[in-house]
Amino acid sequence: MGETTVVTALIAIGFALSACACGSPGALSGNRDAGQVKNVIFLLSDGTANEAWPLARWVKGKRLASDAILSGAIRTYGADSIITDSAPGSTSYATGQKGSDKGIAVYPWNVTIAGVDCDPAMAYVPLATVLEGAKLTGRATGVVATSNVQHASPADFTAHTHDRSNYLEIGEQQVYQDMDVVLSGGEQYLLPKGVGGGVRTDNENLVQVVKAKGYAYVTNRDQMLAASGQKIFGLFAKDAMAYDIDRATTAPGEPSLAEMTTKALETLSSSSKGKDRGFFLFVEGSKIDWAAHDNDPAGVVSDLIAYDDAVKAALDFAEADGTTLVISVADHTTGGLSIGVRSDPHYSTTDDDFVVAPMRKARLTAEGLGRRIEKSNSEAAIRAAFADSWGITDLSADEIASIRKSRPGKALQKVMGSMLSRRARLGWTTGGHTGGDPYLFSYGPGRISGLWENSALGTYVAGKLGFTFPEINKRLFVEASAAFRAEGFSTSIDLSDATNPVLTVSKGTATARLPLAKNLVLVNGKTIELEGIVVMAEKLGKVFLPRQAIDLVTAELQ
Repeated sequence: MGETTVVTALIAIGFALSACACGSPGALSGNRDAGQVKNVIFLLSDGTANEAWPLARWVKGKRLASDAILSGAIRTYGADSIITDSAPGSTSYATGQKGSDKGIAVYPWNVTIAGVDCDPAMAYVPLATVLEGAKLTGRATGVVATSNVQHASPADFTAHTHDRSNYLEIGEQQVYQDMDVVLSGGEQYLLPKGVGGGVRTDNENLVQVVKAKGYAYVTNRDQMLAASGQKIFGLFAKDAMAYDIDRATTAPGEPSLAEMTTKALETLSSSSKGKDRGFFLFVEGSKIDWAAHDNDPAGVVSDLIAYDDAVKAALDFAEADGTTLVISVADHTTGGLSIGVRSDPHYSTTDDDFVVAPMRKARLTAEGLGRRIEKSNSEAAIRAAFADSWGITDLSADEIASIRKSRPGKALQKVMGSMLSRRARLGWTTGGHTGGDPYLFSYGPGRISGLWENSALGTYVAGKLGFTFPEINKRLFVEASAAFRAEGFSTSIDLSDATNPVLTVSKGTATARLPLAKNLVLVNGKTIELEGIVVMAEKLGKVFLPRQAIDLVTAELQ
């Protein structure tokens, strides 16, 4: 690929802000290579502030793989805020629509931003995703993340709900999406209470469902590397996976993001679907955002470098393949990271060692260091932990006191993060999200440049995969009651098992049953798999399902 950086002209200042509709306003500038796209690798570094990239480069001491494909920037605002959350931010990439706060691949219901012109009648309706569209084209599909797989960004590509925190619903939908590769954390959300630390309240063991579906089910790095076959489902932690720099100490059995990405690419590309039609793979470096929320520079830098290693794995594949489009973005920026602080009177003569030396001494994130201190917070233990893990040997009495009085967890991590930041001359403006335009990176046929709307990027990827969102929305999400009524059927929701509701379709004594959050029809003694899942839009009290389900039930019950 070489070291040639894609030079981006971000001088399209005269763009029309009013073109930011819920749908796809199009790119504001940039070239489009018309080459054939068979595969798409869509990578996302959650919450990555632009200044995190040069910081990671300084700490690493050499160019990053991503540097060679820097091509533009993304406008990430949502339907109801110019400072977006991961849920609406990734919804835009996944569905081509601006989203409302906390919504997972559903139509926005709260629209307050000028220029975002959405149809109120569509509020909360599920929206088909690029991953679901890729499946409909016959492609293999996969998801890789370092969070639990039910977390907002991976959920946006694989599930539909108004509430990003509904991990049990999201997890069930994901299992029945029949993706070919899932590598992430979050096993507890697939297991019932009383089984392996599970938290499900519906008594369903979805790990058993995964195994019954023919996946190689793996729970550690060695099992993943040894797995063969065309389908692999790996959950390497009960909840989120470890930060990259902490892994050797706290979770040595977990794979790295680059290793998961490489395994996903090997599996998808060698599968029969991958060979014939290609694949779509979503990869997220999830915890860059989490570290930025904690103002923890060690976590941000180490996980961003690990993410860049995954980008390199994607680029190596794409360069050899020739038909793979690689896109790398952030869903939003977090923390307001700055290299340099106003309190430093000598910022204009900041030597690189002032920043790099303290950062390179870090052997754990604030989370990893916090776990060590929580075991013993005597002054001697704190000083030893800081010296060993961060190379800090000059803690003041005030710093010791603030550490000892901080609550374990996020509060403690943020206090400690400020201590490393201060020594590395790094600043933060917030513990929340920010409204900047994160970088766009792109490589391969169909590579793009310039300033893009996040929703426009989703629409563009769909086009390169050979479909449009309007057509797959009509195919995957038809309102059930109206559609069946038109065919002479009645519908109701069977709540005899309240934790496992079922859509019942009847005509006379003939009945079909469609469990919610699954891709199944139970009719005439048969269980038939659908091409998409059955989704309850809870805020509407309506069920949406594939057009295929209506045709199938009609044929079976006539």
